[in-house]
Amino acid sequence: MILYPAIDLKDGECVRLVHGDMASATVFNADPPAQAAEFEALGFGHLHVVDLDGAFAGRPRNAAAVEAILARVRMKTQLGGGIRDMRTIEGWLGAGVDRVIIGTAAVRDPDLVREAARLHPGRIAVGIDARDGRVAVDGWARATDVGATELGRRFEDAGVAAIVYTDIARDGAMKGLNVEATLALAEAVSIPVVASGGLASIEDVKRLLEPDCRRLAGAISGRALYDGRLDAREALALIRVSEDGP
Repeated sequence: MILYPAIDLKDGECVRLVHGDMASATVFNADPPAQAAEFEALGFGHLHVVDLDGAFAGRPRNAAAVEAILARVRMKTQLGGGIRDMRTIEGWLGAGVDRVIIGTAAVRDPDLVREAARLHPGRIAVGIDARDGRVAVDGWARATDVGATELGRRFEDAGVAAIVYTDIARDGAMKGLNVEATLALAEAVSIPVVASGGLASIEDVKRLLEPDCRRLAGAISGRALYDGRLDAREALALIRVSEDGP
C-alpha cells in the first residue's frame, strides 16, 4: 500500500479544507516546495497534489507552486485540480508530473479520459469525489446524479491506472476513512482504488493493512500529518513491516 501525503494548493500556499469548503481553509505552510521536501525527508516516495483554485476555475491556477514542487523533490507526484483538456494533461505530464487525476472532466467528457489513458498508459487516474454516494464536480461545488460506482465502471475498459476515491463528508474532518464505501467501489471495479478523505490516525493505517483492505492501492493523508495526529515514520514503518514481514 502506498501512503500519499497531500499538498492542497490555494493562493500558492499549502492549506487544508473541511468538507471541501474553501472558506474553511487553514494555511499549514506558505512554502509548498519546502513542505514537499519535508515529506520526502520523512521517507515518503509518493506525493498527492491538488490545485484547489484550479478545481473551481476549471484550469490550472497554482502552476508556479506545482512546478516549484517538481523541481525540489524526486517523489512520484500525482496532480489533480482543473485538468479538463488534453493540452493541460500533456503539459503536466511533460513538466514532470507522474500521474494526472481527472475528476470533473471524467463526468462531463469521459472520452477525454479514454483518449488520455490510451495515449499515456499508466499515467491517468480518475478522481471520484462523492457525497452520500453521489459524485460532485467543480471543486465539489456541484452535485450530480451520477453514483460513484457507476462512474468507476464507466472506465473499466479504458486503461485507467487508478481511481482516487474521496468521501467529501470525511475530508478534513478527522473522522476516519469511509472504508466501507471505498471497499464497495474497489470490489465493483478492477481498477486500483486509492482511499482519500478523513484518514486521522495510526489506527486508520492499521485498518488499511487488514486483509480485506489489501485490494486497495493506497491512501492519502493530509491534515493528520500536518497537525501531528499521524506520525509519518511510524505509519511508513508499519506499512513496510506489513509488506515485507518482520
